[in-house]
Amino acid sequence: MTDAPATDTPQQAELKNPFSSVPIEITISVGKARPLIRELLTLKRDAVLPLDKRVDDAVELYVGERLIARGELEEMEGDHAGQLAVRLTEVADLQDGLG
Repeated sequence: MTDAPATDTPQQAELKNPFSSVPIEITISVGKARPLIRELLTLKRDAVLPLDKRVDDAVELYVGERLIARGELEEMEGDHAGQLAVRLTEVADLQDGLG
């Protein structure tokens, strides 16, 4: 009879790799705008800058330049009502990235 491999608790994993508790910044991209420079120079408050995405399109999550996931924007509820959040719909294999 063989024993099943032991899995580390999050605390044990953190002790083995001190970098696991370092925060990382994720950038959420909702779209890009491509105005002409002459249009950009005339932008004023309340100007509308159209993006290349629709409201229902997926947003993309990046760490640096690397795409790590896609998701949908949603509004949080309860104590955090009004705060934006992202519900992940696709997560990259961090070894190979998203296709």
